[in-house]
Amino acid sequence: MRAFLATIEAGSLSAAARALGLTQPTLSRQIAALEDDLGLLLFERVGRRLALTETGRRLAGHVQAMGAAADRIAITASSQSQALEGRVRITAVDILAAHVLPAILEKLYAVAPGIEVEIIASNSIDDLMRREADIAIRHVRPEHDDLIARRCRDTEVGLYAAKSFLDRFGRPAQPGDLAQAPFIGFAPDDSVDQELNKRGIPVTRTNFRWLCISSLVGLELIRRGLGFGLTFADAADQFSDLERILPDMEPLPAPIWLTVHRELRTSPRIRVVFDLLAEAFSPGGGANYEVPENPG
Repeated sequence: MRAFLATIEAGSLSAAARALGLTQPTLSRQIAALEDDLGLLLFERVGRRLALTETGRRLAGHVQAMGAAADRIAITASSQSQALEGRVRITAVDILAAHVLPAILEKLYAVAPGIEVEIIASNSIDDLMRREADIAIRHVRPEHDDLIARRCRDTEVGLYAAKSFLDRFGRPAQPGDLAQAPFIGFAPDDSVDQELNKRGIPVTRTNFRWLCISSLVGLELIRRGLGFGLTFADAADQFSDLERILPDMEPLPAPIWLTVHRELRTSPRIRVVFDLLAEAFSPGGGANYEVPENPG
């Protein structure tokens, strides 16, 4: 049933196998065994892809309900654990995971050495309801009644370049000096040029010679001297080879939200990690816990 559900959600045997940590032949055998046990054909091949049969579609709803029930059981069981030991999974945008979290985790180890932390470096919004992570560090407010979020301080996204690049290109004194400059952007996002235009920098999409999805890769491209780029000040300010450009320019605010499932907030090991993150991202402790309103 687990293999069947994963295949439905992933859309292919190969993707489902990766999600479950199995090989594709093993997953195929599990699906075949389920079909034999039930005496039903659940999937049929349409060209090079799998499609649910009518019987498979009818069964899918029941299996998804079983999966949701199993997730709720796991959440409830985890929330009852009182020991300051065990695994806590934290998901964060990759650049924060690489350059901000390590220092926080050093302090966590001193406070609770029995806690094992798994870091999921991801730019997507992982589904806390499905236990893909226990705590999420995100830049958007979550929208679900069962999630508790804490709004922390805003981190800044500023304009940076490598000092070696500036030695060649020159150091811009005003926004207009960047009209012909090469920039690093984020694919498939097309709003970076618009944000720079709002701040008086006359760039177009043609200025963006290098594109990437990862903020961490973007930071490395800037450090390599390939051009100017927007990146998180919390990470960039750690590198002596980088220089902030037009420091008086209005930065792009990036709010930080710490999010956890309502039930997991009662787990001591998750609470201690959550509170330590909140302290690190909320100087002065001025943020409040907030339960998002029902978006519907």
